[in-house]
Amino acid sequence: MTIDNETPVELRSPGPAYSEILEGDARRAPAHFFEESPLPPGPTTGPVERYTSRDWYETEKQRVWRQTWQATCREEHIPDVGDTYVYDICDMSFLIVRSAADEIKAYWNVCRHRGRQLQSEPCRTDVLRCPFHGFAWDLDGDLAFVPSEWDFPDLDRQEMRLIEVQVDTWAGFVFINPDPGAEALGDYLGEIVEHFEPWALEDRYVEVHVAKVIEANWKAVQEAFMESFHVAATHPQQLVRLGDTNSQHDCYGNFNRSLHPSGIPSPLLDWAPTEQEMLDNMLDVREGEPSLVPLPEGATLREFAAEIGRSSLRPAIGDRADEISDAELVDAIEYSVFPNFHPWAAFQRVVYRFRPHQDRHDQTVMEVIMLSPFDGDRPAPAEPIWLDAAASWTEAEVLGITGRILDQDLYNLPKVQIGMRSAPIENLKLASYQESRIRHFNELLDGYMNAGDTD
Repeated sequence: MTIDNETPVELRSPGPAYSEILEGDARRAPAHFFEESPLPPGPTTGPVERYTSRDWYETEKQRVWRQTWQATCREEHIPDVGDTYVYDICDMSFLIVRSAADEIKAYWNVCRHRGRQLQSEPCRTDVLRCPFHGFAWDLDGDLAFVPSEWDFPDLDRQEMRLIEVQVDTWAGFVFINPDPGAEALGDYLGEIVEHFEPWALEDRYVEVHVAKVIEANWKAVQEAFMESFHVAATHPQQLVRLGDTNSQHDCYGNFNRSLHPSGIPSPLLDWAPTEQEMLDNMLDVREGEPSLVPLPEGATLREFAAEIGRSSLRPAIGDRADEISDAELVDAIEYSVFPNFHPWAAFQRVVYRFRPHQDRHDQTVMEVIMLSPFDGDRPAPAEPIWLDAAASWTEAEVLGITGRILDQDLYNLPKVQIGMRSAPIENLKLASYQESRIRHFNELLDGYMNAGDTD
């Protein structure tokens, strides 16, 4: 790798590489965990205006949000014919509709008569009726009813169809793309489809859904979850049992990932914690408090945590739990699909989504969704818990200890936005490897932003 055209150097963190950690596990990880796809050398600076400029944001609306595949909801949100879901992004609104038992459609959420938003909340309906004057459309988008039709002598029913957008599904999520000429979702996703196939996210349900407004640009918030460089300063308590600088970062077509080892100490520590001390840290046992769970003699934390994970999954997935590798159960494997969708791999349950709040370039809605296996009939998806900007994530008790960790993460972001907005600097600096996922994201972003205007 090279850094800003200087002499090539090998970028290597102290401590074991992720692949070396995997070699010591009792149950072998999937083959692609051993695959490395680092981002080639490239720019390590980026303009501040990405995050602070309203003009940049207005261009982004046209060239990114109108031209990319975006996760809108889960199939379980619209299980029956006539179920609808509203997806808003920036100043745009879309209506996702279960039009038939085996078909989902998506429309611009606008009445073709006077432009009112057709729906503002999910519902179940036989027709898509505008509350303003009563124009109505069938679930397949055909105009079904015109009030006082005699007063519209030149009405063309075909021209008055609802305007469709591309829609497809992957892993139980419903995706849309407003660009009618966009490539198919499967082509857009690429290798991630194969990576996630063993984990069958489509067979899980939304157990937790929490959304919070963050006083910062959506990219700045998202990028805080695309690197582990911040762990030592932001989450120092996790260094005892979480690798950070020796995480592996891989970049593919429209997605990237980080593989964060767990059950080992950070290479940055200047002391060696015992396996029991790492377990106590994982269980949030404070200094001076007795251990909640004694580690079996001779066991490592990775082995022990993996066996606990298998036991918790067995009621839902049966004997298949015995085939799952240690890494799939204990490590943090984070993926991000451009532009804003972050599913965690394996059995970590977490999915993040980041969107501009309403039509604000300086506010973000961050959503935390937890997908869980189930036994028997699929439970109904959890209703979203909404937190305002001043709230703590811990107010959503369903998040457990994750709420405290998110508070640490998000404490920085409003201050990042203030700093970027106020400082007389034009560019920000990125680490060449540890922040390579951010570099990759911005390379993809630049590809859309520089593509020119589209009709």
